[in-house]
Amino acid sequence: MLVHLSIHNYAIVEHLDLELDRGMSVITGETGAGKSIMLDALGLALGDRADSGAVRPSADKADILASFDLHAIPEARAWLAERDLDIDGPCILRRVITAEGRSRGYINGSPCPLGDLKALGELLIDIHNQHEHQSLLKPETHRRLLDEYAGSQELARQVQLAAQRWRQTRQELERISSAGDEQRARHQLLSYQLEELDNLGLGENELDQLEQEHKTLANAERLLGACQQVLEQCSENDAGNVLSALTGSLQRLTAFQHQPGALSEAANLLASAQIQVEEAVGELKRFLDHFDADPKRQQLIEERLDSIYTLARKHRIQPGELAALQQQLFEELEGLNADDQAGERLTDELAAFARHYQEKADQLSEQRQQAAATLAIAVEREMQQLGMPGGRFNIELRPLEAQEPHPIGLELVEFLVSANPGQPPKSLAKVASGGELSRISLAIQVITAQTSRVPTLVFDEVDVGIGGPTAEVVGQLLRRLGERGQVLTVTHLPQVAAQGHQHLFVHKAREVDATHTAVAKLDTGGRIEEIARMLGGLDLTDESLAHARKMVSSANS
Repeated sequence: MLVHLSIHNYAIVEHLDLELDRGMSVITGETGAGKSIMLDALGLALGDRADSGAVRPSADKADILASFDLHAIPEARAWLAERDLDIDGPCILRRVITAEGRSRGYINGSPCPLGDLKALGELLIDIHNQHEHQSLLKPETHRRLLDEYAGSQELARQVQLAAQRWRQTRQELERISSAGDEQRARHQLLSYQLEELDNLGLGENELDQLEQEHKTLANAERLLGACQQVLEQCSENDAGNVLSALTGSLQRLTAFQHQPGALSEAANLLASAQIQVEEAVGELKRFLDHFDADPKRQQLIEERLDSIYTLARKHRIQPGELAALQQQLFEELEGLNADDQAGERLTDELAAFARHYQEKADQLSEQRQQAAATLAIAVEREMQQLGMPGGRFNIELRPLEAQEPHPIGLELVEFLVSANPGQPPKSLAKVASGGELSRISLAIQVITAQTSRVPTLVFDEVDVGIGGPTAEVVGQLLRRLGERGQVLTVTHLPQVAAQGHQHLFVHKAREVDATHTAVAKLDTGGRIEEIARMLGGLDLTDESLAHARKMVSSANS
């Protein structure tokens, strides 16, 4: 439960520290004193949106801190433990808002996003306010309240998630299917092009080798003539050749027994040249022995090159780029094959998601039907106690005419009411007046709050439009809720205020140059005076004090 609330420089509050207890705490005060400011500040600590206007004039920041005892809230303890935010002692939520509009949130001293404050806050406090009267006119509110009463929030979330997954899968399947004709045509083209390239079977470095061999065969006659001429000049010309000249020269230089150094070096060079020429002659002879200037071979090479060049021109690329093109086309074809496989997989997934959705939606429908009957009876009973003796309340579950999984489930939920005997139940928007809507809203909130797992309930002027004997019933209902946990109630009704276990009085403290809001926890005497003021105005009379004393005594008996 909420054990402490500290507010600094928020709106007209300069400094406020509140210690809160179990049971029903009523909050009253003069009009404009700021009764709802405390609850607004609490909402900020729980992650509500804020702006720079929240900061008290002349202050640089507003600082709000709320402390909670989590002994009776295992869900909140588990939430903190999962995020390593748990500590010994109370859980502390803090919100700081600067005059420039910047905002920071903290959980147990650790900075956190506002979404975390909000998520944790939903496990700690359930806030009801007078604006919920209008939200009751919306069918989505009816569905939410019924699911909360049934304890089906998690199942409803699973149904919504299953519908979303089904829709996303169907969209992806439609995307693949819509491109089906185009993809099939592309698949055929790629298959044909790859078949041509596979049939060509171009080997690694084959193009370079073919082009080189083609050049050699095309110049065969000139090449053979050149080789023969070189052989004759080097070794085969009887009239004189390079080898015989080198041999004779070498013999002349080596005929002397004592050669000068320069002659010896010259002889060595000549000997080396002789060896080089002999090796060159050997290479030429081997080439001529193995060279086959076969016209058929040349024709085959030309035909092979023509096939390669033709296919390259067909694809508007260089012949040397054919291998890269083949790999590119192969990868694209594999991608198309993967899309075909994805289509089959998505079809299976779509059917599985549909089955999962139907299973969860059926469970949700069953829980809604069971809860609708008991909730309707309970709300109708409270309506009759709240000054609508002939009132009737029904919950209609109308099947959805949807051809596909819908995020809200299999049915529409609508609250129907009959305010007067003999009238058939109709939608709230068509039947209920403002005062009736307030009482119906309060009846629904009180009943649904009884099933809430959140131990702290806040009611902010939910009794607007209610008076007389009905107001006393409202107070008794709220006190009954307070006996099972903690209830904070902002009220302007003395009948409600008299039912509180504790009474907080909000007033304006005026100083010479400033005015700020203060809160006092009233003792029994203070309570009687405040309730008497609520009954009769500023002038307290013996009659109003006696009436107030009797109301407080009756509530505590």
